[in-house]
Amino acid sequence: MTLELKATPEEVMRAVEALRQFGVEHCLAEADIFGVTLALEECASNVVNHALKRDSTKNFQVTINQAGSELVVEVTDEGVEFDPQLAAKEASDDGPVGGWGLQLVRRYTDDLRYSRAGNKNVWRLSRRLGRDKS
Repeated sequence: MTLELKATPEEVMRAVEALRQFGVEHCLAEADIFGVTLALEECASNVVNHALKRDSTKNFQVTINQAGSELVVEVTDEGVEFDPQLAAKEASDDGPVGGWGLQLVRRYTDDLRYSRAGNKNVWRLSRRLGRDKS
């Protein structure tokens, strides 16, 4: 499932609701869906607020799929580049600069990957289904 969304908080919640519905339709455990929806909400909110500056003329995409025993969510945008590894290093060098959101995402997913593909940020969140990691 792929959603094309405007850079607004309402569209973030539309993506979260779509993920919940995907979970229901695919009979996924509530524990799996709960964690990934929190991670999606955090990542998509950061995209809307920071990368796209809440400019509702700009879009981002959310792709949701189940690959075997793994739930995978990708969030893609054409906003300002943001490398979480670099941000973490800068935060540790200069003292805390937030970062709680990334900690939350890491807690509820098994794998978080960021890449820059051309002019796009790509966040890939995955969770092994049926694994209690809360």
